[in-house]
Amino acid sequence: MSEQKELEIGIGTIEPERQTLEAKKVKIVNVEVVDVEKAKSKKIQCEAKHPDKEETIRISSVAYLQEKKVVNKGLWFNLDKEGNIQKGSSLAVLLDKTDSKTIKELIGKELDTDLDGNFLCFKCY
Repeated sequence: MSEQKELEIGIGTIEPERQTLEAKKVKIVNVEVVDVEKAKSKKIQCEAKHPDKEETIRISSVAYLQEKKVVNKGLWFNLDKEGNIQKGSSLAVLLDKTDSKTIKELIGKELDTDLDGNFLCFKCY
């Protein structure tokens, strides 16, 4: 049996470094539909420019009012029986809030963000 030094390493005490961005207005520079294998579904991912970061960030959820409560939901790509974006879905809420008729029309829009834990989401309330 060979001796492996890694088997002797213990748990560290240093907290992981995380850069949490502040909730600010971002500009959407690109959108795409991505497959989420775990959920066996598709989700909209928006690439956005944040004023505090040089690289773009990805946002794929939205916070909005539902039955007088703020909820945060993913931008799932759900279609109705006519092949249109499902009315009342989180994606439909984002499109309505930004006066966008299609997902592609989100490009160039500036939106406020909100913090959901350590992640940013679009703020639509």
